Amino acid sequence: MTSRNSFSGQLGFILTAAGSAVGLGNIWRFPYLAAKDGGGLFLLVYLILAATFGFTLLTTEIAIGRNTQKSALFAYGDLNTKFKHLGTVACLIPFILLSYYCVVGGWVMKYAVEFVTGGGADAAQDGFFGGFISAQYEPLVYTFVFLGITAAIVSRGVNKGIERFSKTVMPLLFLMIIGIAIYSLTLSHTDSDGTTRTGLDGLKVFVIPDFSNLTMEKLLETFLDAMGQLFFSLSLAAGMMVSYGSYVKKSDNLVQSINRIEFFDTLAAFLAGFMVIPAVYVFAGAQGLESSGPGLMFINVPKVFAALGTAGNIIGAMFFVMVLFAALTSSVGMMEGFVSGILEKYPVSRRRCSWLSFLALIGFATVVCLGYNVFYFEINLPNGVKAQVLDLMDYVSNNVMMPLLEIGTCILIGWIATPDTVVNELTLNGEIFMRRKLYIIMIKYVVPFLLFVLLLKSTGIM
Repeated sequence: MTSRNSFSGQLGFILTAAGSAVGLGNIWRFPYLAAKDGGGLFLLVYLILAATFGFTLLTTEIAIGRNTQKSALFAYGDLNTKFKHLGTVACLIPFILLSYYCVVGGWVMKYAVEFVTGGGADAAQDGFFGGFISAQYEPLVYTFVFLGITAAIVSRGVNKGIERFSKTVMPLLFLMIIGIAIYSLTLSHTDSDGTTRTGLDGLKVFVIPDFSNLTMEKLLETFLDAMGQLFFSLSLAAGMMVSYGSYVKKSDNLVQSINRIEFFDTLAAFLAGFMVIPAVYVFAGAQGLESSGPGLMFINVPKVFAALGTAGNIIGAMFFVMVLFAALTSSVGMMEGFVSGILEKYPVSRRRCSWLSFLALIGFATVVCLGYNVFYFEINLPNGVKAQVLDLMDYVSNNVMMPLLEIGTCILIGWIATPDTVVNELTLNGEIFMRRKLYIIMIKYVVPFLLFVLLLKSTGIM
């Protein structure tokens, strides 16, 4: 077991935790779900859930970490030995996540390289994305490089590696997001039939809810999509926030830190939609926006940049470099989620542990990459999705393991250790916890019920 590090200060913790949360979940997944679920309606539901459901789980995980001063592997068992197996699940989840997340990170790196080297027009061609991910060797190279950068950062430790990287990248990341978001509002396009669409029109689609064709089935689907998105947006149920919480000094104001992490993450998600949806709407219209799906970033967005000519290649380079930074901040958090546990359990150096983890992940990531050619197959999942290797791993981790872990966490904190465990940690230095009553109601009753509904829907039972 190695001695426990700590963040140098409150700012380091906020930027690191926010960086872990502001990843592909916000930049990639949030915009395409918003497009799928009606823009403004999804945004409204997401904001309500972020302030209640997301706030409750984020607060719980960070408080558990600081209370126990242990990684996710041991923190749950420290509160109650009967719940120690939650720690094992909490370490397995980030390992599974990272084994396919690094593949998507490699895709982002490929597009960043294409645009930076002036090949944006090629990346916008029909079939480019499918041709790349189905190639046998090139995706592996980008995946290994992305994973290697992640391991290098984690191997340098909490202060010199993770915190320093986050302090450097996060301000730059937000500046780039804001700049591209503002630029997207200036776009305009006229179709052959004379119809003109502007970025401001696209912004209205994103922020103004449309209740005209709303049904209970559609509302439930939007509700569950937004709830599932919060796992990605806030880095929940993956050991990351527990581990980062364990590095927070007891003298730091935890209530203030959590509020700021929540704010920055929600702002990043909003700006991601602000940045992507108006731009795609301008060139593809409402129908193209709704049908974009997961390919939004890798198929639709490059076409937008290509339509802008030379300026599009420059903006596209900025966009994909920004997305690459976001992907790395999250991948670092995922690796730390299980590396921190290994360091507590075994007498091994952080450097060796990080690179051994890199080697182990390479094996799983290779299978995911080859899942689009050598190991290609399709199966129908219980939630109705037709899946390949990556989709299957995503389903097991996100749709099954994450809800189960958080249901167990709600039982532990809501009924066994009691909510006072978290409340007392948050008010350790006399801080005022204004959402205390809301937190207690949510952790004991509302959140576990919502998680149970999400689990039933995800497994096809409901």
